[in-house]
Amino acid sequence: MNDQQKQRAVDILNKIMELELAGVVRYTHYSLMVYGYNRIPIVSWLKGNADESLAHAHKAGELVTLLGGHPSLKIGPLLETAKHDIGDILRESLEHEKTAIAAYFDLLKASEGVSVLLEEYAREMIVGEELHLDEVNKMLRKPGDVQSFDQ
Repeated sequence: MNDQQKQRAVDILNKIMELELAGVVRYTHYSLMVYGYNRIPIVSWLKGNADESLAHAHKAGELVTLLGGHPSLKIGPLLETAKHDIGDILRESLEHEKTAIAAYFDLLKASEGVSVLLEEYAREMIVGEELHLDEVNKMLRKPGDVQSFDQ
């Protein structure tokens, strides 16, 4: 990779890191705002997402330093909608995940044919994020609905 390509990759990785750190805060907040009969499994799922987001942020930061860059201290956008119904939480989660997956696709595009390491990392993360999007989509469906959830 030349210096310009490295800098582009570092910028995208820092954006990914910021988005994933926002996911940590977002999912932690959501886990505190769940009430009702299904609280325990949903809180557990949200906490797991927060842990996964932290691991993803750390991995992106490691790649930043591998490329000689400086990991960002910023955090991605956090909007308090004050909507805490499970459906609202899941729809917000779906939007957040779509933003994150777009950043991984940006990294894939920037690294194609330039860095197998970054290509494979981006592909691995996209697979995981697409599976996560599907999981959230299925959670938003009414029991018995086969059609994909569409906001």
